[in-house]
Amino acid sequence: MKKKTYVIIGLAAAAAVAIFYFSRSKEDASQKVKAQKGLFEIVVSTTGELQASSMVRIDAPDELRGRNVRVGDVKILDMIPEGTIVDSGDYVASLDPSSLDNTKKNTETELEQIRSQYENALVDTSLNLKSLRDNIQNLLFNLEESKIIVEQSIYEPPATQRKAQNDYERALRNYEQEQKKYQLRKEQETGKIKDIQIRLMRKEDEYKDLMTLLSKFRIFAPSPGMIIYYKEWSGDKRKAGSSINPWDKTIATLPDLSVMVSKTYVNEVDISKVKAGQSVRVGVDAFPDKKYTGAITSVANTGEQLKNSDAKVFEVLVLMNESDTILRPSMTTSNEILISSTSNVVYLPLEAIYADSLPFVYRSNGTKQIVITGEMNDNFRIIEQGINEGDEVYLSTPPHPETFKLAGQELIPLIRERETKKKEEENRKENEKSEFRRRRGQGEGFGGQFPPPDGQRRQGQRQGGGQRQGGGQRQQGGGGRR
Repeated sequence: MKKKTYVIIGLAAAAAVAIFYFSRSKEDASQKVKAQKGLFEIVVSTTGELQASSMVRIDAPDELRGRNVRVGDVKILDMIPEGTIVDSGDYVASLDPSSLDNTKKNTETELEQIRSQYENALVDTSLNLKSLRDNIQNLLFNLEESKIIVEQSIYEPPATQRKAQNDYERALRNYEQEQKKYQLRKEQETGKIKDIQIRLMRKEDEYKDLMTLLSKFRIFAPSPGMIIYYKEWSGDKRKAGSSINPWDKTIATLPDLSVMVSKTYVNEVDISKVKAGQSVRVGVDAFPDKKYTGAITSVANTGEQLKNSDAKVFEVLVLMNESDTILRPSMTTSNEILISSTSNVVYLPLEAIYADSLPFVYRSNGTKQIVITGEMNDNFRIIEQGINEGDEVYLSTPPHPETFKLAGQELIPLIRERETKKKEEENRKENEKSEFRRRRGQGEGFGGQFPPPDGQRRQGQRQGGGQRQGGGQRQQGGGGRR
């Protein structure tokens, strides 16, 4: 019996030891981090691609837009490889002439028909006018005979004289009418021939322009450089088999590689923070060890939806400060747009900060410390009050959080005051938006212009045992994990 009792006591002791070590190991597993102090940056990180700041376009012939030639889509039959170094006058591409075969045949047929009409009109006019001239000549003979009869009738009775005079006047009238008829017919025939002649000249010009266009279907480089295929609005590059049209006739480009631009897109959530002139750190995926700098030169006023994407984005151009011969257009870039920078501030990882009704952290000394928070980025948030440099806090909810003592109650009035001011500011902005919508609906303006609505700052929070704060932009300095 004693032996059995000893065994039970031994097992209970072993279980107690195991529970102790298990609880200690669980507590030790909770990661901790020390508050850091230093430079705090807020950046917007984007992906983009390199392109030349300026370039020479290689276009299809201007005759595609000719007044006399109607051309739709034309296919690119052949093109030299992208990246080829060319000199001025070197061959670049050729266009498919088969797209104009029907146009050429129809133009030739119409030209032959108009030429035949012109020749027939000349012959018909000549015959018609000759017939009228012969008739005029006959009437002239009749007129002269009537005149002779009138002169000889002076010795005849008065009745005979009157008849001779009437015949003469009738012959004169017929002669004059025929002359007027001839003149009118001549003008008509001349106008008819002139109309056909104008149509013929236009068709000849059209055919000439068409043949000139076809002769320029071989495209040559206008200046030295590296061939870069032109990118369409859809994002696809033009190559052999692609189509061009009179209003979008660029085939390729010759970029100036001495000045490069990183073309990127910023989502609609962050675009209100991005301004022209802001500094940018630029990396190139092809050369991860290389680092460049630049500045924003332009920010699009209107958003767009990229191919295979539902998000609305805004185009941003970053002019790079450095020139490097290894950089090529279309290389993928990483861009870190510096929104703001604050030095000598205390900050903690976002994972360590919670928010229930008040923001707080779990300190390693067993206290639940209320804090006043400031700006945040992708990974960290500024702690304005409540935590000092070097203070150690938990990155995740520690074991037995209910045993932690609440500290920092003296900060509550300051937090409430900030919340009140923030609420008043939100109400003011909402009132301004409502007034803006009301006036816009009534057709009124604000001094001739409508003011843009104020942007709103977005902040995520986590629920459960307090809410962990997140969101914002990536921070370049400071330790901790995301």
